Amino acid sequence: MSVQALTTYVGVAHPWMCDTMGHMNVRHYAAMFDDASFQLLGHIVGPEGQSESARGWADVRSEVEYKHETSAGALITIRSRVIKLGRSSVTFEQVMSGTLDGVVHAVNRTTTVRFDLQARAAIALEPEARTRAEALLSDGAPRSGDQSA
Repeated sequence: MSVQALTTYVGVAHPWMCDTMGHMNVRHYAAMFDDASFQLLGHIVGPEGQSESARGWADVRSEVEYKHETSAGALITIRSRVIKLGRSSVTFEQVMSGTLDGVVHAVNRTTTVRFDLQARAAIALEPEARTRAEALLSDGAPRSGDQSA
């Protein structure tokens, strides 16, 4: 069974987001992907984890592939899916596409670590968060038991 990616962002590339070459500047891709990641991670930790102020996330790796120019006025949708789980980490992929035409504009892959904000250290994913993240794993992705991060 294939896991459906979550829609985690819907927006528009405003003219003020475009650089002197007429396409959306990389800083705005980063902001859109970051906003989308909060949606995905919120689904993983659930309402109880979202209100928890002692724990959060720390991104340790992020990579963006720019596939298609994004011009002012482009309607954008980002869909996110979990691709790998570690002891304390979640690796996810986010695909930014044109809302109306489905053209892929960019793909982001990020690894983030569950983090104790007071101790400033990685902690294991909570059992409930692991269960939710496993439900979001796409087919063919490694399941939990991977002991990395």
